[in-house]
Amino acid sequence: MKQISTRFSIAVHALSLIAMSPNDCTGDFIAGSVNTNPVIIRRIIGMLKKEGLVDVRPGVGGASLLKSPDQITLLDVYRAVNATEKDQLFRIHDEPNIKCPVGRNIEHVLQTELRDAQSVMEQRLAQTTLDDLIIKFQ
Repeated sequence: MKQISTRFSIAVHALSLIAMSPNDCTGDFIAGSVNTNPVIIRRIIGMLKKEGLVDVRPGVGGASLLKSPDQITLLDVYRAVNATEKDQLFRIHDEPNIKCPVGRNIEHVLQTELRDAQSVMEQRLAQTTLDDLIIKFQ
């Protein structure tokens, strides 16, 4: 099973920095805090911009939130950065043996459970705002 992309945690990190230090938030500043390459930050900030979560100032650089931190949920961020492949948190292994009763039915039986689990996770992410996290950072 693949893990959720690190784009999600990096995006939450970046948005939290932007909310807490709006005047300092250039790509290099964020990259220094995340401890990653600024190119990765620019890609993620681009995804967040496309979803209307941030604005990027050309020239001098820097980013700002387009919504207040209490209006940005973790689900918004999760979806903005395409944290899972094809909106599927869980995947079923390829080509199980159809001659086996388990192999023949595993996808059908397990898919409902996995969709339900993803739904519960997404509901939980929808309940947590960026502001909820920022309070814990201080």
